[in-house]
Amino acid sequence: MPSRARSDDWPPLIIDYAGDRLAGVDEVGRGPLAGAVVAAAVILDPDRPIAGLTDSKCLSAPRREAFDRQIREEALAFAVAEATPAEIDTLNIYHATHLAMRRAIDALPVAAEYLLVDGNRLPGHACPGQAVVKGDLRHAAISAASILAKVARDAQMVALDACHPEYGFAQHKGYPTGAHLEALRRLGPLEAHRRSFAPVRKQLETFT
Repeated sequence: MPSRARSDDWPPLIIDYAGDRLAGVDEVGRGPLAGAVVAAAVILDPDRPIAGLTDSKCLSAPRREAFDRQIREEALAFAVAEATPAEIDTLNIYHATHLAMRRAIDALPVAAEYLLVDGNRLPGHACPGQAVVKGDLRHAAISAASILAKVARDAQMVALDACHPEYGFAQHKGYPTGAHLEALRRLGPLEAHRRSFAPVRKQLETFT
């Protein structure tokens, strides 16, 4: 899938920070019925720019994986964190997403001085920053975070598929596809399913 341009679609992004410790933050996995919501934070090295970074959804799986390796090798710092299905059920997906983001920021081996967070809300971290709508298409550090989070979460779904191949997680990655919903109806929810999500809750009622 071709990359989308940043500058042609939106006004210039004004950032009130000029240092080298700006962390891009993004998440993957708000919509699936199963698995963790995964967040990443990345501080890119201004002396080693990575060409071609964009929203992970605009990249093929091999291209994402190649970028994942390059980001891990060349970024000043990166971290990947998550909130579990149980935490999602307890907190709701909105608050669990922000929890995963804060964990990723806190796990950076080099402390961030400023955050650029994909979306329209900051995650409630003490570090200053700004939320950027469509940020994964507008700033390379957020793009890098989206790629790390996507690759990490997809790997988790492939591992879950190896344990429960009858659910098809390697194909649908936990999203509510027809095949996933049919497996839920036939087999019932797993521990990895998010019990607070309506399709899963409905099947839990059926199987109890």
